[in-house]
Amino acid sequence: MPLPSPAPREPLHRRAIDIRGYRREDGLFDIEAHLVDTKSYAFVNDDRGTIEPGEALHGMWLRLTVREDLEIVACEAASDFTPYAVCPQAAPNFARLAGLRIGPGFNRAVNERVGGVHGCTHLREMLGQMATVAYQTLYPLRARKEREEAARIMTAGGTVERRRPAMLGSCLAYAPESPVARARWPWLAEEAGSRPG
Repeated sequence: MPLPSPAPREPLHRRAIDIRGYRREDGLFDIEAHLVDTKSYAFVNDDRGTIEPGEALHGMWLRLTVREDLEIVACEAASDFTPYAVCPQAAPNFARLAGLRIGPGFNRAVNERVGGVHGCTHLREMLGQMATVAYQTLYPLRARKEREEAARIMTAGGTVERRRPAMLGSCLAYAPESPVARARWPWLAEEAGSRPG
């Protein structure tokens, strides 16, 4: 269902971000993002002169190459369109993200390596969304492997350690008492019922 009809208005600015996840032939994964900012009117820019309506003010690419465990193997950035001639000089610094793991503390670690004058605000802003896309890209593969490993352990007569799912409590659907969480992790309700009240 779309949003309700808006009040009369005119378009001024558009930011389009496209992020895609890929499986590579070498077993790694690429998460690739493209950001484009445009205006609906012409305006003067100090370095580029007049930027026409629909012409990109920002046009930037960012690619994270990650392992299955979400460790970044490589990061490449490119700036096709920027407001200032100096901006593309930040792109090579994003290679410093190699070795980071997407997970808790990721945004802080990104800011330590490419924050402030060492990076580009727009490229940095995309990284949070790229981290989410990396999870979405790899989740089915990782979940299938976890299920297969659990089945193997149980078939061999072992027991599988049940950990609190990281997604539990992260949104309305994954609220601990929601029907989604109860169906997905029925053992959580069993554990909650066995705890002293």
